Amino acid sequence: MTGSTFAPFTADDYRARMDRAARAAADAGLAGLLVAPGPDLVWLTGYAPPAATERLTLLVLAPGRAPVLVVPTLEAPDAAKVVGASALSLRDWTDGKDPYAATAALLDVDGRFGISDNAWAMHLLGLQRALPGTTYASLTEALPMLRAVKDEAELHLMAAAGAAADASFEEIRKVPFAGRRESEVGADLAELLRRFGHSQVDFTIVASGPNGANPHHEVGDRVIERGDMVVLDFGGLKDGYGSDTSRTVHVGEPTDEERRVHDLVREAQEAGFRAVRPGAACQEVDRAARAVIEDAGYGEYFIHRTGHGIGVTTHEPPYMIEGELQPLVPGMCFSVEPGVYLPGRFGVRIEDIVTVTADGGRRLNDTDREMVIVD
Repeated sequence: MTGSTFAPFTADDYRARMDRAARAAADAGLAGLLVAPGPDLVWLTGYAPPAATERLTLLVLAPGRAPVLVVPTLEAPDAAKVVGASALSLRDWTDGKDPYAATAALLDVDGRFGISDNAWAMHLLGLQRALPGTTYASLTEALPMLRAVKDEAELHLMAAAGAAADASFEEIRKVPFAGRRESEVGADLAELLRRFGHSQVDFTIVASGPNGANPHHEVGDRVIERGDMVVLDFGGLKDGYGSDTSRTVHVGEPTDEERRVHDLVREAQEAGFRAVRPGAACQEVDRAARAVIEDAGYGEYFIHRTGHGIGVTTHEPPYMIEGELQPLVPGMCFSVEPGVYLPGRFGVRIEDIVTVTADGGRRLNDTDREMVIVD
């Protein structure tokens, strides 16, 4: 699984994405979209400029107009090499010139634009000075579903990332846990994710014993002991698409209570998965999983949303949470990850990535959800 077997995206793929984004902007009442370096720019064009650069780089998309990528002159040659470059035109600016004036010429003087959440404040303020009549909304606010529905090629990559995470779990369950630090097991997990094809490891949570009651504990120096419940939550990017899975293992034989809580979370996760179907509101997934835990008397210990979207980033819209009325659509991918966290004692979380199908849902993770005993 270490090799890359997917077909690269083509210029036509990127052209279609930019066209779709421009139409979505028009439907949302926007004059266009301004896309800064980050996941949206990579998804729309295939271009990933240096993330830390202070020089303005901005993709301008507007309904009825050809896409334009504003880039610093010294980075224009690299931008021109990416696959999506043939679907847009480049406008470069040199050091000492005003990049905001160059960009302003592409914008309606009194338009409202969607802009990347991660755009630098100084760039947004520079545009506002150049065009004081313009207003802006974050892309997450204006077009939260822009990347949510994956096409067939993207689903293939999501499934491959999930399979790589599954392979990593099958290997990590074989390593010694007792007597080792959480950080050592976390390093093993990171190495396994890379071995199975991940180019980027975003997180390796190894939360043992009482640390398991903190959903985002990650790793620490605690030495794992026999009798510990251990929450494992790990993922990253493989071929540009995300994985994220959680399993809770036990070092040696669990107590009756530990087994009971684990079984409860497994039942809640199954209920959340079974609630996935086209047309259902995202909150229905949360409600289904949460009801199982609340009915068992552990509702106060389920302290986070049931899930989040995933794609070219490991966390993105939509979110499986009460109040989210966005209907599920075939091709959406998101986590279903209920948990129970007992302060000072232990925690349990079970997580799969799920994609919506024409008549329900399909898991992209399929490792054992029963209690797994490790040494």
